Amino acid sequence: QVPIRESGGDSVQAGGSLRLSCTASPSLRFCMAWFRQSPGHEREGLAAITTPVGRSYYADHVRGRFLISHDAGENTWYLQMYDLTPEDTAMYYCAASGRPSCVSSPWTDPATFPDWGQGTQVTVSS
Repeated sequence: QVPIRESGGDSVQAGGSLRLSCTASPSLRFCMAWFRQSPGHEREGLAAITTPVGRSYYADHVRGRFLISHDAGENTWYLQMYDLTPEDTAMYYCAASGRPSCVSSPWTDPATFPDWGQGTQVTVSS
């Protein structure tokens, strides 16, 4: 598959902030999302963006704390996370789709995104 590169995961104190970065092929530009998964839990969608139009979507429990954005010039997507809590501890994944149909697909479904990054660990200490 086309490689997707993630970075930015770290260990931080509760209340801190992190910015995750994801670079992907320009062909994977229709839909992009951030997911996370912790041991024993289902993979959950956090945020998504449709790059041609720039519409963004957020899970209820992160809306207002997490911001998804896209830098077209750098072909990079970001997840800016504020006010982190221990519940945010997880492996975070970048996912993308180059299929135009993804704009009409449920973004919270991992199956919508055929291409995934390797994951970056976020650990939040109380």
